[in-house]
Amino acid sequence: MKAISILGTSSNSGKSWFATALCALLRRKGVSVAPFKAQNMSNNSFVTLDGGEIGRAQAAQAEACGLRPTVEMNPILLKPSGRLGSQLVLLGRATEHVGSAEYYTLIEKLWPIVCQTLEYWKQRCDLLILEGAGSPVELNLMSRDIVNLRPIQYLDGRWVLVADIERGGVFAQIVGTWNLLNPDHQARGLGVAVNKFHGDLSLFTEAPHCLAERIPLPYLGVLPFSPQLQPESEDSLCREAEERGDGDTVGWIRFPHLSNSQDCQPWLMDSGVRLRWIQHAHDLDTAKIVILPGTKNTLADLCWLYDTGIDQGIIRAARRGVPIVGICGGYQMLGESVHDCEGVAGDQGVAPGLNLLPIRTTFSKTKEVVQVWASWGGERWQAYEIHMGTTLQTRPCAPLCSVENGRAACQEGCQVRNVWGTYLHGLFESSAIRSELARRAGFSSYRSATVPWREHLQRVYDGMADILEEHLNLEPIWNYVAN
Repeated sequence: MKAISILGTSSNSGKSWFATALCALLRRKGVSVAPFKAQNMSNNSFVTLDGGEIGRAQAAQAEACGLRPTVEMNPILLKPSGRLGSQLVLLGRATEHVGSAEYYTLIEKLWPIVCQTLEYWKQRCDLLILEGAGSPVELNLMSRDIVNLRPIQYLDGRWVLVADIERGGVFAQIVGTWNLLNPDHQARGLGVAVNKFHGDLSLFTEAPHCLAERIPLPYLGVLPFSPQLQPESEDSLCREAEERGDGDTVGWIRFPHLSNSQDCQPWLMDSGVRLRWIQHAHDLDTAKIVILPGTKNTLADLCWLYDTGIDQGIIRAARRGVPIVGICGGYQMLGESVHDCEGVAGDQGVAPGLNLLPIRTTFSKTKEVVQVWASWGGERWQAYEIHMGTTLQTRPCAPLCSVENGRAACQEGCQVRNVWGTYLHGLFESSAIRSELARRAGFSSYRSATVPWREHLQRVYDGMADILEEHLNLEPIWNYVAN
């Protein structure tokens, strides 16, 4: 098995995007390829078929490879949850919460898990595409870094460097990164690509000459930014754009501990709709639909709603008949109360909910992680649940969806007139649900996409592969793969 690691000059340089595009292109070329990231830090996670958690980026890369996502694609996942640090997920299973300093004391115990999964892939693919994290040359962390250089050295593989021109200083990023690598690591470089270029590409024609004068690393080219070909980002430092789209507004509450923000993505396929991430109560006045998404710390983010006055804005919107939808932690907040007496899911305590649904949630150390088939309005699609906490109804309430989890079919969620709650991530992959919410909200020019979400994603991956082929000199990569 050969291996190529996609390293970045910084966080959010486009490593996930490049790795996904390369996976799609290699699959198209007939290469048996799989994705891998040793350790991820993200609250945007995906549930595998056997009930394990991995980062969303590796799930997308698996789809681009034509593979079913598995826990071996992301053996270590850190899910930040506030004062407790991060929940440590090993091979898909949640363990304890660890602080940043404590995590680094565990590195030598975690490295064998990385090696174990790297050995697993040696028997299952011809080429492994590894994704790095942050920068590979953080001098204070390099000796403890098990994501960037150490895995590729273990596999005797090669790397490609991705630089972000959007941040400025791209030549300093590239030359600085190169000069901070030791000679052995430098020798593994296949080339550097400049990412996220906006505007006229001819303005960057001097780049190869400028870099060749300073470093021997081959220049692969520059990639234009294409807003239509951006699968979800899971970078913990990458914030969603405040507004996207054009039309009536779907307001998404941007919690401080926001998780699984990718639930908004299917709306971007539709026309006549604008997505807006909301942090201030007055921004709710123009929202025709309000979504409370997932959170990694329900109690803390519920208190944040009260502190900002957004709670009253949501309640006023509900009284006006605005459709309100809570997903996972947002669902829990719509109930009568939230109890986390041991602080197992973040902050400890008991707090009143928004009292818009007749439910109460109590947290325990048990975590529900399951992939399901959901049904609503004649549609059937795949979704998943990731949550701590048991939610019970305090009085009868109509369910929202039907779900099948491999064992049995059951009713899921709760709805009271215009207020809906669900544990289903992937709810809005249903065009029927999006269309019904738009109808109830009185959208003026809404049109639902005719292409199913999963088919749309495959078109995105193909388009990303096209961009690589069109704009980069990939000969160094092909030479390594073929020889």
